[in-house]
Amino acid sequence: MKENEFLKRAASTLIRYGGEFSSFVADHAKGSYIYDRDGRELLDFTSGQMSAILGHSHPEIVGTVKSYIEKLDHLFSGMLCEPVVDLAEALVKLTPKPLDRVLLLSTGAESNEAALKMARLYTGGYEVVGFAQSWHGMTGGASSATYSAGRKGYGPMNVGGMAIMAPNLYRPTFGSAENYDWEAELDYGFNMIDRQSTGQLAAFIAEPILSSGGILELPAGYLAALKKHCEKRGMLLVLDEAQTGLGRTGEIYAFMRDNIVPDILTLSKTLGAGLPLSAVLTSAEIEEKCHERGFLFYTTHVSDPLPAAVGLTVIDVLLRDKLTERAAMAGKRLKAGLMDIMDRHDCIGDVRGRGLLLGMEIVQDKKSKNPAPELGSRITNKAMELGLSMNIVNLPGMGGVFRIAPPLTVSDQEIDRGLSILDDAIKQATSNS
Repeated sequence: MKENEFLKRAASTLIRYGGEFSSFVADHAKGSYIYDRDGRELLDFTSGQMSAILGHSHPEIVGTVKSYIEKLDHLFSGMLCEPVVDLAEALVKLTPKPLDRVLLLSTGAESNEAALKMARLYTGGYEVVGFAQSWHGMTGGASSATYSAGRKGYGPMNVGGMAIMAPNLYRPTFGSAENYDWEAELDYGFNMIDRQSTGQLAAFIAEPILSSGGILELPAGYLAALKKHCEKRGMLLVLDEAQTGLGRTGEIYAFMRDNIVPDILTLSKTLGAGLPLSAVLTSAEIEEKCHERGFLFYTTHVSDPLPAAVGLTVIDVLLRDKLTERAAMAGKRLKAGLMDIMDRHDCIGDVRGRGLLLGMEIVQDKKSKNPAPELGSRITNKAMELGLSMNIVNLPGMGGVFRIAPPLTVSDQEIDRGLSILDDAIKQATSNS
């Protein structure tokens, strides 16, 4: 009854900004769990909004916030402090050359906005290419490069936006799943871009694993081929590692597997471990030319002290506790468990992803691969009832895909418990169908 009253109050006061609000009303959180006012616990397999890589209320993050809220929380945007420079230096140490210049902001959309402005200013072009399944944020330029949702009903997007298909190994466009030719698909995509471009290409923006696009992992070698296409056309490659950055995939950055370095790298969600902090990293050459041409990105919270101090703490804990290695090991355990569940349930068509960013696609049956959105919703609700929070995305032409991303601090026991709850939820949801 308390929850019902609260949700009625919410319905009478809040603007709805997406789907329906969850019926679970959070009161506090700790580690891998969220609790309501009655103490009911919910195992969080989405790290909040895919962000809390150290779990909820990590004691060292709490300590940093307490310290800096008393000491130095906010400044004039043109004024610097030690945490900002310390965090910039820490990020440069973590990142391959030549990415050695850093801009600290608040959200992922904001960092992508800044990156695309830099790309346009540096190249002199204005056309931005992304994936048709992308999500880069809700602000103007970022939303113009977002194609997975939110485009209808708002009028024209930014001029020069174009998209190509992202590779989908489970539902390939070029050839069968056994003989999928992603290189031909990529070449074809750029052939279409060349036909549409006015000759003013500025950037390609991509996630190494498209999360809101259904956990679509770019195959090994894809990023290298993509960068060659960009270099050939004089455009910059911007990689958005909002969800993949800082260890979640089992490497500090997901792009490192492919032995390439983007021209611009954006970080957000994981950098603040749940608090609003983002970053843009680029080379001294690009920064210098943009500065000479008058690059402007004054925001209210650029280079703020408190979030910078939090980001520094996140990196310290990440390195000290070897959480990148932990993500790789825990990810293997989680993926093996999901594969085992897939073997026992005909409604699970695919399990994919890397480290602790995994996807599980729900279908009517393995043979047809037909989407089953209603079943996905039932599984989500049953899992919530049983004590597991997971996020599902539904996209045209795909089954509902669960995005499974526990904190990097998740224990083996919590992984096993989550898998057990998920298995039970699927059994109950399918027995009622």
